Amino acid sequence: MKIKKRWTMLMMGILALAPLSFAKETDRGKTERERIRNADTVVKEILNVPDNIPQELLDKARCVIVMPSVLKAAFVVGGSYGRGTMVCRTGKDFSGSWGAPAMYALEGGSFGLQIGGEATDFVLLVMNDRGADSLLHSKVKLGADASVAAGPVGRTAAADTDAYMRSEILSYSRARGVFAGISLEGSTLRPDHDANRNLYGRSVTAAQIIKQSEVHAPAVADDLIARLQKSSPKLKAS
Repeated sequence: MKIKKRWTMLMMGILALAPLSFAKETDRGKTERERIRNADTVVKEILNVPDNIPQELLDKARCVIVMPSVLKAAFVVGGSYGRGTMVCRTGKDFSGSWGAPAMYALEGGSFGLQIGGEATDFVLLVMNDRGADSLLHSKVKLGADASVAAGPVGRTAAADTDAYMRSEILSYSRARGVFAGISLEGSTLRPDHDANRNLYGRSVTAAQIIKQSEVHAPAVADDLIARLQKSSPKLKAS
């Protein structure tokens, strides 16, 4: 009788804890999903202003990285400056349709004082295969491991100068409604492994997400992917 009573109490305890466990699993990835939604909002708003990313550059980009709502306070404390997502074209040579997002972190650098007190959005275009491949496997220091330049703005802006053609990454910022090229030289970009695990529910690398077709995009990324696909459906070789 005592054994049966203990067993009953044990089962009641397990059932009582089950909702807590379920809630924890449900909340996992919530922050990452919100970042993807915010990234979609940034891309939507930037593509709808007159002085935005030149179409020629967007059509040549292998990947687009969006770091939404980076606060100046994050630069002051010296921690991770920004967290967001990278979406790349699929295929071995990045020539296919836009694929699943991988989460990334932007850190370091000396550009904090260039940013106002309000939240700043960063958008980076990865312009060649070498730049994209390097970002998939390790931390990349901009200006050292990968060349970077402030990108030009305006859909019809001249985008064929030597500086833009040589750069592996072109960077932009938007603060107080102003969208402009910005130098991110000295900062670093790296895959955010914890965020990718939270978003996909298992340990998965940025390379697996971007390069392997069995990693499917979460539903929350559908709008962002569709927006990029509509804006630039096909890679145009340099």
